[in-house]
Amino acid sequence: MGSSSFRSPRLSRLSLPVRVLWALPYSLLGLLIALPACALGARLRRHDHTLECTGGRLPRWMQRLPNRHRIVAITLGHVVLAVNSSAMQQLRAHERVHVQQYERWGPFFGPAYVLESLWQALHGRDAYRANRFEQEAYAKGGPFTPGPARMPAASS
Repeated sequence: MGSSSFRSPRLSRLSLPVRVLWALPYSLLGLLIALPACALGARLRRHDHTLECTGGRLPRWMQRLPNRHRIVAITLGHVVLAVNSSAMQQLRAHERVHVQQYERWGPFFGPAYVLESLWQALHGRDAYRANRFEQEAYAKGGPFTPGPARMPAASS
């Protein structure tokens, strides 16, 4: 099986509805987060076949996620949530790799990601940085350079 860069444009267009449907359970979960976020000030825009939601209460919500790394963006199917537009811009290529992973793995991506993280942690490695899905996203999407995309400090 070749990478998506070897697909013909016609085949990619024909398979897009199948890939979108395969990732749909997670995309719906992403929408369940994005729509209330938009009602509370976040911005939603379409970029290719992905919805991007930035700002609003997302920084505060993401800060509460259990992870020792600062989460500035997360992908759920074809929905990418980011703390702000700067983070989205810096991480767009990385998050697009995750969209492709959802398209490949469909409803099995969530369990596969969690199991991979657990496997790495059980072997004494960082559950995030050693995760093969993250390694692929960093390899294909480029390195993340902290800076303006950092999560803003939570206001009290």
